[in-house]
Amino acid sequence: MPGKPALIVMGFMGQSPFAGVAWQALHYLEGFRRLGYDVYYLEDTGSWPFDPEQDAVTSRSLYTVRYLARLMSWCGLAGKWSYRSPSDGGLHGLSPAALERVLGRAEVLLNVTGATILRGEHTRVPVRIYVESDPFLAQVEVRQGMQKTVSFLDAHTHWFTFGENIGRPGCGIPLCTQFDFKPTRQPVVMDWWRQPGGGRDGSPGGPAPFTTITSWRQTGKDALWEGETYLWSKHLELLKFVDLPRRTGEPLEMALACREEEVTRMLRSRGWRVADALALSRDIFPYRDYILASRGEFTVAKDQYVRPWTGWFSDRSACFLAAGRPVVTQDTGFGAVLPAGEGLFPFRTMEDILAAFEAIRADYPGHCRAAREIAEEYFSAERVLARMMERAGAPAPAA
Repeated sequence: MPGKPALIVMGFMGQSPFAGVAWQALHYLEGFRRLGYDVYYLEDTGSWPFDPEQDAVTSRSLYTVRYLARLMSWCGLAGKWSYRSPSDGGLHGLSPAALERVLGRAEVLLNVTGATILRGEHTRVPVRIYVESDPFLAQVEVRQGMQKTVSFLDAHTHWFTFGENIGRPGCGIPLCTQFDFKPTRQPVVMDWWRQPGGGRDGSPGGPAPFTTITSWRQTGKDALWEGETYLWSKHLELLKFVDLPRRTGEPLEMALACREEEVTRMLRSRGWRVADALALSRDIFPYRDYILASRGEFTVAKDQYVRPWTGWFSDRSACFLAAGRPVVTQDTGFGAVLPAGEGLFPFRTMEDILAAFEAIRADYPGHCRAAREIAEEYFSAERVLARMMERAGAPAPAA
C-alpha cells in the first residue's frame, strides 16, 4: 500500500507569534492531516521575528523556536516542522538532512498568505499552491507590470484567493490572464471551537458583548487602480461606525492592538469597551476563550475588500461562526457565496447593523445554531481543503 502523500504548509507563525496567525495556519495543518496527508510545517520567510517578551523585532530566534515547538507539539506535529533563522540561516526542528528528504518527496506545497518567496529547493515540489488571504493588491500589481510580484507568483503552479467573487459580475479584482486565481476560504477545524461541555448554542453568562480582535492602523498596502485609491488600513472603516454604541443597547468591545492612547480614549468616550488584543493573543487558548465568551462578533472590513466587492471573508469571523457565535460584519459581497440573514449578517449602513442586532436579540439561540451550521457547511477544514486539492489536481491520499 503506498504511503501518504507528503504535504508542506508554509507560514509565518514564528515571525508573527500571535494567536490569530497561529490559528489560521493550524487549521490548514490539522485539516490536511485529517484528510490523510503526511503533513509538515516549514517557515522560511527570511524576516526577523517579533519577540513578545522583548516587545520588539529581534535577530534572535529563541522565543520563536520555543513557541513553534509548543504549537507543533499541541497539534501532533512534534518533529515535523522546520524554522530557518533569518539571522544566520540555521535550521531548527528538522535537521538539514531531514528537511532535504521532505522537500525531495513532498508532492504538494502550500504557501499560505504568500509569506515566503519560494527558492530553488522549494520549487522541487511539483504542486506549489499560493493561498492569497488578502485579495486585490497582488492582482493590481500584476496588471501594472510589477515584475517582483509577477516573479513571486510565477514560482507557484496554482493560485487561490479569499476574494471569492473574482471573475463574477460587479467584482473589481483585476483579472490576470497568466495566473488563474480560483476562489477559496479559510478552513476551520470545527471541534476545536465547540463550547466547553459540548453545547452548541449556549450563550455566555452575564452581559457578554459583541467583540472583535483587531489592530487599529495598518500601513504600506494602499492600491492605486484606474484612478482610484483603495485603502488598506481598517481603522478608516471603523471610524465610519464609531458611534454605534450610542445607537444600540448591545455592549460592544474591541480587543485592540494599538499603542495610541488617544485612540483608546476616543473609543471609550464613544461607549466602546477596549481590551488588550496583544495580551490575549500571545497564546492560542486565551484568544479562543475570548471568542467563546463573546455574544457574537461585530467587525468591519478594509476598504480594499469592500469597494471592489471582493467577496472576502475573515478567517477570524469564520472562527466566531464555528464557535456558534453570530457575526455582524461589513459587506464585501460574500453573500454571493455564503448564506446571510441567520447567524451571519452583512451590513452597509448603521441601520443594517441595528436591524441585525434586533434580529439576533429576538432569537439568540437560533442564530447561534445557524452560525455553527454555516461554519460546518462552508468552512469545515476537510471540505474546504479537499475542494482545493481537487481543483488543483493535487494527489489525494488513498481512501
